[in-house]
Amino acid sequence: MSTVPSAARVIRTLRGMPASDGAGVKLTRVIGTPQLPDLDPFLMLDEFGTDRPEDYLAGFPEHPHRGFETVTYMLDGRMRHRDNRGNEGVLVPGSVQWMTAGSGLVHSEMPEQLEGRMRGFQLWVNLPARDKMQPPRYQEFAPERIAQAEPAEGVRVKVIAGRVGDTVGPVYAAGDAATAPVYLDIELAPGAAWTHALPGGHNAFVYVYEGAASVGEGEARRRVGAQELGVLGGGADVALAGGEAGARLILVAGRPLREPVARHGPFVMNTREELMQAFVDLQQGRF
Repeated sequence: MSTVPSAARVIRTLRGMPASDGAGVKLTRVIGTPQLPDLDPFLMLDEFGTDRPEDYLAGFPEHPHRGFETVTYMLDGRMRHRDNRGNEGVLVPGSVQWMTAGSGLVHSEMPEQLEGRMRGFQLWVNLPARDKMQPPRYQEFAPERIAQAEPAEGVRVKVIAGRVGDTVGPVYAAGDAATAPVYLDIELAPGAAWTHALPGGHNAFVYVYEGAASVGEGEARRRVGAQELGVLGGGADVALAGGEAGARLILVAGRPLREPVARHGPFVMNTREELMQAFVDLQQGRF
């Protein structure tokens, strides 16, 4: 009887590409490029980070979404969001917004600052066909509501989604989402090591945004440097260790949907016909 190896390894690494979105906000696109169009169920990962106000002040004026979820995680800066259903709030450093666009809404995300650093991530998570037309909803969490764990010496983890030991992230109850997402922000002191077990069958990646980390065990161990994404494969146990200067990284995983994807701009559906209907519905004010 054959056994499946339990240790995950980095099967490829890549760097993001310079991009702009909204009204010209400069960012780095890591997933959603020709080199990595998606990683089911993840459709896009953008990292934004700049001290230059001219790179972010124009923001993301009103734009529509349908058929997927957006996850905004702020590291630095303040961003105000509004939508056409009357929802409004301000994301501050350390806060998370998990927005389920569902059947559609029109929203904006604009800087709530004129100077200083703006840094964070936006992740797009696909929805299964059965959930694409559900009513839109928000899960928004202030920094103090993000659960934190210290599972090993020199290791601190902000648990946004998923579980680390007895610490459970605030996004979704267990099993509530088709993709059963895991989203961890991990800080490793120099040389600190930790192994985390992901749910079996999930697609997963690490993205290092400060320092460097080694990922994997034994001969499969591989260094992942700053602004580098490592696609994981081969097992569920992810072994991490901080480099000489330590590391900060996100570890993200989700159950693949294995459904056809039809996408154009802000719409992600299963068929071309559904995409065309989305444009018609937007034009006729049904979002």
